[in-house]
Amino acid sequence: MSDFNQQIIEEFHANGGKVGGYFQNAKMLLLTTTGAKSGKQRVSPLVYTTDDERLVIIASKGGAPTNPDWYHNLQANPVATVEVGTEKYQVRASVAGPEDRDRLYAKMVEIMPGFAEYQQKTTRKIPVVLLDRIA
Repeated sequence: MSDFNQQIIEEFHANGGKVGGYFQNAKMLLLTTTGAKSGKQRVSPLVYTTDDERLVIIASKGGAPTNPDWYHNLQANPVATVEVGTEKYQVRASVAGPEDRDRLYAKMVEIMPGFAEYQQKTTRKIPVVLLDRIA
């Protein structure tokens, strides 16, 4: 894990789910996935939005040509854990279909305009992932 992500995770835990700097006003969650190959637990700090009761995350990887590792992990093991604020619970991940993807991606761009640039930087259609709480 990068030092940058580790610092965000530590700040998130120390401040009840809030972080400063670039992400100061962003909604942030911690996503714990099971490694597709390793089977190890991996924690990723991610900004999110919501769609009704669902959490919505974007597999942007900053506009890189490949999807982030957490996305591949969710493809292999769709049950994950999220931490939002001080709450921690299990979710089941699914990839948004084309109509929902475009609507939800646009919603994220409204909140964080940098996501528009991420899509412009890559030829891949950046996936939008829906996280449904497991009762």
